[in-house]
Amino acid sequence: MHLIVLGSGRIGSALATRLDQEGHSVSIVDRDRESFRRLPERFTGRAVLGNGFDRDVLEQAGIGEASAVAAVMYGDNSNIVSARIAKETYEIPRVVARIKDPRRAEIYQRLGIPTVAMVTWTTDQVMRRLFAQDTAVDWTDASGQVSLVERDLPDSWAGHRLDQLDKGDRYRLVALSRAGTARLATPGLVGQEGDVLHLLVHTSAAAELDALLGGTGQGGQR
Repeated sequence: MHLIVLGSGRIGSALATRLDQEGHSVSIVDRDRESFRRLPERFTGRAVLGNGFDRDVLEQAGIGEASAVAAVMYGDNSNIVSARIAKETYEIPRVVARIKDPRRAEIYQRLGIPTVAMVTWTTDQVMRRLFAQDTAVDWTDASGQVSLVERDLPDSWAGHRLDQLDKGDRYRLVALSRAGTARLATPGLVGQEGDVLHLLVHTSAAAELDALLGGTGQGGQR
């Protein structure tokens, strides 16, 4: 899989390094040549000098063969423009953008571009979104019986109450992230497009939860 990282700052260099170490084909783009010094000597990917929203630069980075793009440059505007070019012009299936302004982040979530606010950004989070994992496990208790998992809210659930995600000792919605801001789950909470769910689930109920969230039905109650 070929992936492109736009921005070789602290986050971008760490992400590109991790992807490279995991055996992926990686290109990293930055307009500052000095920023590539953050990459380790063993980095086998391609370092491309230029702006992440310049189409000639993107072509040099191999966007024609890319499966995913992460826009993690310093400015929101640069990330927004780059993400839209990757998504709309080159039809890259997996595009992630770092957006500092939560109001903008919400808008771009609705356009189908996953975003992560700066205050919550981690390399693990962008990896989850780049590889579109159905279930990301954040924590498992010592017995292996209960896990905290992260799931994207299915589109069919937007505008519906999430009460049916509380099944007592089987699984329970404990929090959700919306436009880069986390909130604890409360009775009557209504899902919105782009929400990320955080649920506690017992091992025996994992398949049941997957079926509930993975179905194409009408979601929760209005």
